[in-house]
Formats: sequence, structure tokens, C-alpha cells
Amino acid sequence: MLSIFRLNNEKLYLTLATILLVLFISPLFVLGEDAHIRVHDNLDSNLAWYKVLKESGETFGDIGATIPQVINGLPRDAFGTEWSGIVWLHLLFPTMTAYAVSQAITRIFAFIGMYLLLKKHFIQAENKALIRIGVALAFAFTPFWPSGMLSTLGHPLALWAFLNIRSGDYRLRNWLTLLLLPLYASIVLGFFFFLVAISVVWLYDLIKKRMFNVPFLLSIAAMSAVFLLVEYRLVVSVLIEQEPMHRLEFISSRHDMWHTIKLSFKNFLVGHTHVMTVHTVVILPILILTLLLTLFRKKGREEKFFIFLFLLNYCLSFWYALWFNKIWAPLKDDIDLFVTFNFARFHFLRPLVIYVSFAIACSILWKRGRKWRYIVGIALMAQLAVLIPFNEEVHYGVHHETPSFREFFAEKQFEEIKDYIDRPQDSYRVASIGLHPSIAQYNGFYTLDTYNNIYPLSYKYQFREIIAPELEKNSSLKRYYDEWGSRCYIFVDELGKHYTFRKDSKKQINNLELNTQAFSDMGGEYILSSVPILNADQNNLTLLKEFNHSESAWKIYLYQA
Repeated sequence: MLSIFRLNNEKLYLTLATILLVLFISPLFVLGEDAHIRVHDNLDSNLAWYKVLKESGETFGDIGATIPQVINGLPRDAFGTEWSGIVWLHLLFPTMTAYAVSQAITRIFAFIGMYLLLKKHFIQAENKALIRIGVALAFAFTPFWPSGMLSTLGHPLALWAFLNIRSGDYRLRNWLTLLLLPLYASIVLGFFFFLVAISVVWLYDLIKKRMFNVPFLLSIAAMSAVFLLVEYRLVVSVLIEQEPMHRLEFISSRHDMWHTIKLSFKNFLVGHTHVMTVHTVVILPILILTLLLTLFRKKGREEKFFIFLFLLNYCLSFWYALWFNKIWAPLKDDIDLFVTFNFARFHFLRPLVIYVSFAIACSILWKRGRKWRYIVGIALMAQLAVLIPFNEEVHYGVHHETPSFREFFAEKQFEEIKDYIDRPQDSYRVASIGLHPSIAQYNGFYTLDTYNNIYPLSYKYQFREIIAPELEKNSSLKRYYDEWGSRCYIFVDELGKHYTFRKDSKKQINNLELNTQAFSDMGGEYILSSVPILNADQNNLTLLKEFNHSESAWKIYLYQA
């Protein structure tokens, strides 16, 4: 058994890794709509967006087109480009099938990319197959933001292609990799920051080595150009003056330096929800151990590069934290771009940095002898074991016990509500209380509330009139809406920032205060609430019927304004 750590069993490792990867992804395909998946920034938003976009007929809509199902006319551009692979998956398949296929594509190419990168450029020795395959598999297991696709997990594949071209390998496969990746990744969710980093590498070659390296520069320009073509809607929105959007009022720079330092260490030690590296328990101790061993010995090229990556890792965390420091406030007040674009996301490079660091640390330890090789093997298996509970079915279905896809969107229950109202869905507007608006949107209802990254600032003000009395009761909700506002929800003081009250909840609203006249003026007629409103009559709301369904996580109280 122990000999597996010192023999070159690359084909065996690849076979085992393939089997484990298939098993990791399989619950999504086996369970289908009964699978449990991420709610935050997924079920509560993106998955409904793709369905709304598909059914709107505006997937290829003109610049300036609107989608009337959301907020009486959400700009089409708020749903991003139609040339994204994930949009095409949702056009071709039912939502849960598209989601499962997207997860498979992302994790498979994450594994392939990290394996190729390590084998070609960092962990080349034949007897280190365990390291490159183990690290690649662990990298492919990491939680990632689903709609980000290969925006971060595609970095190793892109780096492999760039380093190949940098070293004089101009084969077609390298160029195709860089030209096709933009079709399944986002420039604002990862690759802008990656391309900046690669450009720094080119500048380093120019200044330090006096190498202009035209093909390398052209490869950077080519990938950047494809991203700009794919994201043409974003480019147009930047170049052409349009109606002000709600992002202009984001307020994020409020921390003092002590808070910044604490946040930087939190990010360094734990990570971030959109780029969860799950490195704290196993990888970080290995990195620190390797650092300590490396500092007190003669350092070769590998050791020096490891130290550089270790420092870079913390610098990225510090930059993330610093972006929210109040020193930026004057600049953000004067330059809209610094408000609307999140430059803190350079820390999205950390998954690549951390797992390459892990591989190099394992390589350094491997060279120290037989006993250290056992430690490396144990560390790799331990990291895989740590990642297994972060499988969505385990993490959300077993640990957090969130609703399944079927229970969350409750299609049969909302079909009953639609049939009860018995009017064309485009003839009235609804809003939700204690529920994410994405549920109603997914089921074809026209909503006044929404969760979107971008929508007109004027609508934010208009919608605020509905919830103004409730915001005045709760300073946290007031700041949340006024200084961010991407969740344009019917906020209620008694519920706080909670939007998933299930059918077994005992929660009820005793003292709701809404401006229902403003709600009606915007076309609102019905409120879908997951909790009873005891003073509904004081808000000119009439309870029409309660809806319950065995396949739904919710009990819906239908009120008419």
C-alpha cells in the first residue's frame, strides 16, 4: 500500500481521479430536480435569470431592449451576454440539466487544466505523478460560484497555454484554448484580473530579461479581444452614456486600517464565498511547514518561487481587504468606475495561487526523502477528504438541509396560484415577502421585486417608497438597501435579511407597515408571503387563499392589495 507513494503510477492515478470526479458530480445527474444545490447567488438569482431570459424571447435582443417580466422592464443587458456557454446550456436544456452539465464541464476542465499546468511547468518529474494528479483533483473538487463557470477554475488551463506560448510553443491547441475559454468564462468574474497578472509577467520579461516576446503579447491581446467581443454589451454600457444604474450608489469603503488587517487575515486563512479554496485545515499547515523548512536552508529555484507565491497569496488577501478601506472613499466619490467595478476581485486569483503553492510545497517535501513522501500522500488524501463534505448534495442537503431544486422553485404549487388568479400573468404584478423573488420569476410571474446586479437607479428610488416605513424601523436593512440595493426586496423589520421561511416555520408578521398605495401605483396587485401577516387589513391587504403542496418547501399566503 505504501509503495503507491513512491512508484510512477500515473495511469492508475488518472483512472482513480476520473472515477472520483465522476462520483463527485454524479448526484446532480442521478437526483435531478431532487438534488440540493447552492441557494445564495444561484437559486435566488442566476438560475431564474436564465429561464426568464430564455422565455422572454430577448436572448439576442438589441442593446437597450427590456424584459417586462422583471421590475416593469429590466434592461436586457442586465442578464449579460448571449455568447456565454452557460446561457446556451439553459437555452438547450431544462434548468437543472443545464446546471448539472455546467458543473461537469467546469470541474472536468479545472482538473485537466491544473494537471496540464503542473505536468508541463511545475511538477515535471515522473515520480511525482501523485502530486500533480492529487492536487489537480483537489482543485477540481473546490466549491465555486456556479454561474462563474471557468472564470476562476479555468485559470490553470489558461496559464498552461500562456506559458507554452511564452516559451516558444506556438501549437494550435494553445491558441484555441485562449480563444475558446472566453466563451465559458466571465471577464469581470475572474479573467480581467488574470489577464492583468499575465500582462505583468510579460512586462517582467521585457524589463528583466529584455524580451519583447511578440507572440506572448499577441496571445494576451487575442484573448482580451475575444473577451471584449463576447462581452460587447458590457463594452457598450461603458462607452455609451446610459440611464444611471443602482450600482452608482454602492458604498463599500468604510473600514479603518485595523479592520482592514483583520479582514485580510480572515481572507488569507478562510477564503471567500465566491472562491472557496477550503485550504485552512490541510493546505495552509503544509504551506507554513514548507515555508519554515525552506527559510533555513539553501534555496533553489523551486523554493524561491514557492516563497514568492506564499507572499503573493497574502498580498492578494490584503488587497481584497484594503479595497474596503475608507482611504478609497474620496476616489470612489469622484470616479464612478471605482464604485461600479469591484477591483477587490484580484483575490479571485487565489485558488490558482494556493493550489499551485500546495503542489510545489508537496514537491519540496517529496525531495526530502521517503518519510516525507508519506506525509505528502497523507496530505493529498486528507485534502480530498476535507473537500468531500463541500459537495453540494452533502453541504446543502445534509449539513444545511436547504430545499431541493424541486422544493425551492415549487412549480406545481405556483401553477395552482396562477390558476387561482386566472388571469394572463403579464396583466398583473406581484411581490414576495419571506421568499426570494426568483421563485415567482422562475414560474412566469411578473415581479416588482428582484435580485439583480444592475437595474435603473430611478427604479430603486421608486420601489423604496413601498418599503420606506419598514426601513425606518431597521437601520441595518436601511443601510443594506440604500448603500447596496441589489436585492430590491419587500424588506420587513420583523423578518430581517431572511428570505426562506419554510412551511414548518412558526414565524408571523405582527406589525407590517407598507406603502401599499405606492405598490399599487407601480402595478402591484398580489403579495406572495411565506408567513402570515396578522395586520394585513391595516395595510389594505386581503388574504385570498393559503397554498400548500407536498413538493414545495413553502406555505404561500396569497394577499391582494
